[in-house]
Amino acid sequence: MVHNIYSFMGLAVKAGKLLSGEEACERAIKNNNVNLIIVAEDASLNTKKKFTDKCKYRNVEIRFFGTKELIGRYVGKEIRSVVAIMDQGFAKKLAEKIDSYTDEFGGEHIG
Repeated sequence: MVHNIYSFMGLAVKAGKLLSGEEACERAIKNNNVNLIIVAEDASLNTKKKFTDKCKYRNVEIRFFGTKELIGRYVGKEIRSVVAIMDQGFAKKLAEKIDSYTDEFGGEHIG
């Protein structure tokens, strides 16, 4: 299941529907171009809080999933703490996959 979630992120990259990196994701949130933010579970507490606050303020869904190293690898970059999903369809499916995984194996998610 975990591999499936990471692979789906890679598919979103190929479709041009995923941004990565804190600055790019912050800009996208401010411009209301984001449907889902995913923050790595091993991201710093500061990063988690910053994106939780921004997403709450802008009414953007957020999930905590995976590791910085694996997210980076699957999106074709180096280590990445945050990714933004720009497409509503990709965002919905990815959120469902993460929720299903976290409900089954434990973890954090905020609707």
